[in-house]
Amino acid sequence: MAKDPKPEDSRAARGFTPRGSSAAGKKPPQRGRTRPPANVVTAQKPWGLIAGAVAVVVFAAAVLTYAVVQVNRSNADRVTSADQIAGLQTYDYAAGQDHVSTPVTYTESPPVGGAHDPEWADCTGTVYDVDIRHENAVHSLEHGATWITYDPDTISDDDLATLEDVVRGNSGLMLSPYDGLGSTISLQSWNHQLAVDSATDLRVQQFVDFLTKNADVAGHYPEIGASCENPTFISDPLVEGHSSRSATSTDVATDAPTTPTATTPAP
Repeated sequence: MAKDPKPEDSRAARGFTPRGSSAAGKKPPQRGRTRPPANVVTAQKPWGLIAGAVAVVVFAAAVLTYAVVQVNRSNADRVTSADQIAGLQTYDYAAGQDHVSTPVTYTESPPVGGAHDPEWADCTGTVYDVDIRHENAVHSLEHGATWITYDPDTISDDDLATLEDVVRGNSGLMLSPYDGLGSTISLQSWNHQLAVDSATDLRVQQFVDFLTKNADVAGHYPEIGASCENPTFISDPLVEGHSSRSATSTDVATDAPTTPTATTPAP
């Protein structure tokens, strides 16, 4: 009679391998696919862009700060009345001074008003290299010009270059040497005068800015709106000591000349 088959060892059915078997130590096969390990990417911060943006902001702030400082400094030096210009001398030449073709002996040197030649010196930002005839220069002052003079024997090259930069091409200004000037530099407008030792003195620009063709200054230049142009004088300037070339007046005098009165300069 046939024997019943032995039941399978339950451990073998579960894949158990007896110790000493040739299959011992082998891992059972894995079922299904094995997922590859994921590549983890760390986000990089844009440090270059951040640094560039910060640099732009810092530069813009520096430029803005510099501009504000410069504006504040400029406003701090600006004057709103003639008496704020330290050392300024003021006089009282009335409008309507005589027009004469003969030499005039002026009280002030350089002159700031009084009788003058019918022809005015060009004052359209003109730089002269000669001591222009004073009677013609005074006529320019009557038209609102500022006449800057300097002693050619004492002025430095740097100061002369600075004055030329201030004057050249700026309407209402003229520059010339002045023999025997009592200071290195002297600025004149009608009824006003200022002596300084250096072209970098802030009062030079104050004088030029405030007193050149400023019709709002009471008692300032008489002929508001008069021209500064005289091409003839540019091409052939009259030198101090030369004779007038005007036989008749080009303007009309309205009042008799007056004697000037100097006021105490501002401290």
